[in-house]
Amino acid sequence: MATWEDVSRLALALPETEERSSRGGLEWTVGNRGSFAWERPLRKGDIEALGATAPMGEILGVRVPDEGVKFALIADDPAVYFTTPHFDGYPAVLVQIDAIDTDDLAELLAESWLLKAPKKVAKAYLDGLPAAPE
Repeated sequence: MATWEDVSRLALALPETEERSSRGGLEWTVGNRGSFAWERPLRKGDIEALGATAPMGEILGVRVPDEGVKFALIADDPAVYFTTPHFDGYPAVLVQIDAIDTDDLAELLAESWLLKAPKKVAKAYLDGLPAAPE
């Protein structure tokens, strides 16, 4: 399962990514276009809203294309992905770090990074990827 070291390593492997401190936690940004992933400890209101289902581990927030993707991730693997009322209407999903494997984390971070990366940087990255097996 993943660790914060994995998050940092995988995020920083993406072109032009910067890691910085924000609001007492880390966030990962690209091209000065805002964060695509960030540390997101649960707040008192989150814990109250989630009740007994509130995870106790470390939480990563990750931007997704839209709420449809967010809810598809949650439906596909609720042991890993979840949301809180704070994120209602916002295209981001919360991830339990100790429940996600590093391959899934790498894919999630890359997809999130692509949403924020400048077009030329994203194109160069995509052009450099190996072709998917058929």
